[in-house]
Amino acid sequence: MKVAFSTLGCRVNQYESEAMTEKFIKEGYEIVDFNGYADVYVINTCSVTNMGDKKSRQFVSKARRENPEAIIAVVGCYSQIASTEVSGIEGVDVVLGTRNKGDIIYYINKAKDEGKQQVKVGAVLKNKIFEDLTIEDYQDKTRAFLKIQDGCNRFCTYCIIPYTRGAICSKNPIKVIEEIKKLAENGFKEVILSGIHIASYGDDFEVEDRTTLVDILEQIEEIDGIERVRIGSIEPNFFTEDVVNRIFKLKKLCPQFHLSLQSGCNATLKRMNRRYTAEEYEAIVDLLKSRIENVSITTDVIVGFPGETDEEFAETYKFLERIKLSKLHVFKYSPRKGTKAESMENQVDGNKKEERSKALIELTKRYENEFAKAHLGKTLEVLFEMASKEEGVHEGYTKNYLKVEVHSDKNIRGQLLQVKIVDVKDDMAIGELV
Repeated sequence: MKVAFSTLGCRVNQYESEAMTEKFIKEGYEIVDFNGYADVYVINTCSVTNMGDKKSRQFVSKARRENPEAIIAVVGCYSQIASTEVSGIEGVDVVLGTRNKGDIIYYINKAKDEGKQQVKVGAVLKNKIFEDLTIEDYQDKTRAFLKIQDGCNRFCTYCIIPYTRGAICSKNPIKVIEEIKKLAENGFKEVILSGIHIASYGDDFEVEDRTTLVDILEQIEEIDGIERVRIGSIEPNFFTEDVVNRIFKLKKLCPQFHLSLQSGCNATLKRMNRRYTAEEYEAIVDLLKSRIENVSITTDVIVGFPGETDEEFAETYKFLERIKLSKLHVFKYSPRKGTKAESMENQVDGNKKEERSKALIELTKRYENEFAKAHLGKTLEVLFEMASKEEGVHEGYTKNYLKVEVHSDKNIRGQLLQVKIVDVKDDMAIGELV
């Protein structure tokens, strides 16, 4: 039997797809490419934007064309928020939400045996139970994503995620450490801790039993085999003075943080229901830069949010020029059905969004190039992850997530090696093995 996966969206989805993949392998399935024949197709959906929903439907159609007799399972955020719509798509046999992915094979078999559609989508807004999915043997032997948190209680006005993922819940800290130890035993050098709102890890535990994200990071320091740990996208106000003082002592924590911003204008931030001001964000950036050597800070920015005037965008642009981050991920605001922002007044014209997006993309190109050039002449440790399309060329990342390319006749994938940076092409550093 053959199974194929298509995964849309965030790192949490990537982790959950890997966990489901492992379950299929243990049941004797062969994992094959989604662009070919399979007996089972699993589409792990994202619903952050309406475009994510559209792509999910397109993947269903593709799977149906590849094998009209296949079992097609649609799981994740789109199924959670629109289960009736998803179950009405021709060819869909299994519909699971965001909290039932661990039972996917049960429902696949049930659909086969009974010859009828299986739908299992429960209410999530009050669900505070973390669904344990584990991974012991990723297909990629260099770094692994580990989901340790789910749900979000923030309800930003543009975001549908709290309605698809529900209330915050955290993976048992003992299980977190056990899983990381298993990953180390299986040859992984780097682990990336991820979650929907990872800064809230542990907030749902009883006070006397509370384990925080920093506590987990400190415990990972003691695990042999794991050389690096990264944190996924995180709220800026996680980084208090106390937190920075503690992480400053950690040797394995990579000096690379993706701090959600969305706007550098306080009026826009307020409409978004973000829980910080531009001034507070800047203070946190300054704190991290002053305490952590070679730190890389990246962010997300939304342009064209409802009500964003030319003056407000100019304020964001000047703010970003001032704080000089390593990289910006720029998104044009897209109204999401079911969110408060969808019905806000003063929706921004599409041409205006495009204009603002281009301006920030040009800005980030400049900053990415400057960030790479700042490493010229330095010798850095690189974890090599893949071979380039060019013969003898290998690519990897430094601890602060600078992408590095080197030439080598040997297979160096999965190795941590010292590299001297000798040149820069756009945002790519060119190195020589030392």
